[in-house]
Amino acid sequence: MPDVQGRVTLWGIEVFLAVAEEGTISAAARRLGVSAPAVSQQVAGVEAALGTTLIDRAARPFRLTPAGAMFRRHAQVILNAEAEARADLARADLSRLTTLRFGMIEDFDAEVTPALLSGLAASMTECRFLLETGASHRLLDQLEARALDLAVAAELGVQGAESGWREVHPVLAEPFVAVRPRAGGEVPLILYSARHLMGRQIAAHLERQNMRFPVRFELDSYNAILAMVAQGAGWTILTPLALHHAARFLDAVDVTPLPGASLERMISLSARAGMLGDIPAEVAATLRGLLTDRVVAPATARWPWLSATLTVL
Repeated sequence: MPDVQGRVTLWGIEVFLAVAEEGTISAAARRLGVSAPAVSQQVAGVEAALGTTLIDRAARPFRLTPAGAMFRRHAQVILNAEAEARADLARADLSRLTTLRFGMIEDFDAEVTPALLSGLAASMTECRFLLETGASHRLLDQLEARALDLAVAAELGVQGAESGWREVHPVLAEPFVAVRPRAGGEVPLILYSARHLMGRQIAAHLERQNMRFPVRFELDSYNAILAMVAQGAGWTILTPLALHHAARFLDAVDVTPLPGASLERMISLSARAGMLGDIPAEVAATLRGLLTDRVVAPATARWPWLSATLTVL
């Protein structure tokens, strides 16, 4: 049997980079979808193969040793080269891709994401799909860190879209709308949490418009917010995707255009520039079809006034 001592695997490099970027074994394990002991074993194996300590485990969060900082630069180059080689092999045909790490905003997880993955699975017959849902800024950070291949997220503004390291395929523009209890009356504003991009967009818009409303609740769940609006506890500002995500409350609320100036956001599919050939554009095209049928059509049928601003791009 050949002697494998001293070899560093691509998986070991990827695990090491995840620990270096996340700062803890447990966070790296969550990101990679494996157990914490498996992460520790891989890092120890890389250190043994290189004959040096890469991570200072006494620090919290972990810090790289000088050798670890040096190896991190080389490790990133190695993984970039591996990704480029994999992309070259897959570029001509979707069915050749063996693994696709996909990040999706939670707005799509009830209906659009399962349909998209089922459709891709039919054409990419040999591919294994790894899905992560989460906040837009988190998904884009993971895409930049090479923990994801594709990410569907809300755009972070012009600067983010033009940052150069990623290719961007816009798929949906949607307005923010006012959602009020059907019973009417004066009620406080229920804000979407400012810990997320969308909440910060709403807060900044209200500030720019010099619009101040009594606020008693700030939540990060579409379902919780709309449940409270349906019960008459307040009104809120959300998007049609949020309403689609929590559709069971729609019969108990009224949806109207946002008071004052309009506000909208754009949802895009992103990939690291030049890494996956035509794959991002093809996946974006599939996603646009699903959004047309499953989000835009039912929303504009219920609220025809949305047809001018809720659009597939």
